[in-house]
Amino acid sequence: MSVKEQYDTYPYPAREPKDERKRLIQGSPSHPLEIDHYLFGGKRNWREPIRILVAGGGTGDALVQMAQVLTWANRPYEITYLDLSTSARKIAEARIAERKLKGVSFHTASLLEAPEFGEFDYIDCCGVLHHLPEPDAGFSALAKALAPEGGMGLMVYAPYGRSGVYPLQEAFGALSKDMDAKARLKLGKAVLSAVPKAHSFKQNQMLVDHRKSDAGFYDLLLHSQDRPYSVTELCGALAKAGLKPAGFLPEAQYDLDRLLPEGVERPEGMSDLEAMAVAEKLRGTLKTHVVYATHAARDVPKARDFSDPWLVPHLRTASGAQLAGLIAKKGKMILDFPTESVTLKLPKEAAALITQVDGVTPLGAIQQRAGLDGFAFKALWAAVDNALVPWNQMNYSRLLG
Repeated sequence: MSVKEQYDTYPYPAREPKDERKRLIQGSPSHPLEIDHYLFGGKRNWREPIRILVAGGGTGDALVQMAQVLTWANRPYEITYLDLSTSARKIAEARIAERKLKGVSFHTASLLEAPEFGEFDYIDCCGVLHHLPEPDAGFSALAKALAPEGGMGLMVYAPYGRSGVYPLQEAFGALSKDMDAKARLKLGKAVLSAVPKAHSFKQNQMLVDHRKSDAGFYDLLLHSQDRPYSVTELCGALAKAGLKPAGFLPEAQYDLDRLLPEGVERPEGMSDLEAMAVAEKLRGTLKTHVVYATHAARDVPKARDFSDPWLVPHLRTASGAQLAGLIAKKGKMILDFPTESVTLKLPKEAAALITQVDGVTPLGAIQQRAGLDGFAFKALWAAVDNALVPWNQMNYSRLLG
């Protein structure tokens, strides 16, 4: 069964266009705040139009997120959507229509054809490259479509957090040769129910798509073309296409030092990539890699320059007042993940700075209102930044300014 036939039969992820009336699905990659933070140093001039490609857009999560956030911010944009599946495209079109969003053109095409649509300032490619018969050709096509000073946001599957998936894919594939999609789904569900509880798939707490929808079950366990990438393999694929990573999300999960007990240090001479590879293996729960990438020759500006008074911080999951109240009271916040909880500690005096973070107030104004000199402000703000940014709880961007 071809990949196109699969997604025409079971568009993924399963979405109901009318649900756009009550919620906006937001995530990584491709939130405009992240795009600015990781690819443009938090300093992009959003009054200038941005040309965006959604390569393999599926049912439209990234497309809708970018179009809606940029529309709310009243920023000019042009988005080109590509996908092979006409069924998925219809759902994406209906979601855009439901929100009455403009500036989007839809095309039934492969991401391998991306260069034919011109150059783009930003490219989203989420969950597609690992399904290509020759993924390297996909990385190369995206690189050719990327403007010299542009960047892209990618998501590919990772191996360790998907333990148990690939043996079942192979087994179900062998059992369902020549079956149509619906027959394969029926067989897969029946056989999975008989798989022993001790199987690595059933022990894996990270995997839930098969419980959410038929499309999720099919994409996870019945896909005919699926390969994962370790962080080392992903960086190698980027390099082969003339690209380089600009940031993995959340970067804290790739930080080896956070996983080592007191008294154990990274071996001398171990490169950053080698350390990330060890961290991936020690953590063992990453089922995807989200990475922002650029041309290898591009000098990517850094967003975390506290000497820039015009840098604008944004909190991603709470308002400044909400988080400030929590920090003033407890000096910490807790992030809950499926397999762990992470405690982020901040000095209580940082609450006076955090309460002013509203997405439009720059660091210079925050410092002035706090009545701190440059040295004291930078020291206190560094504590805020070092706690929140590595977990992608704060980005810098002038999107709203």
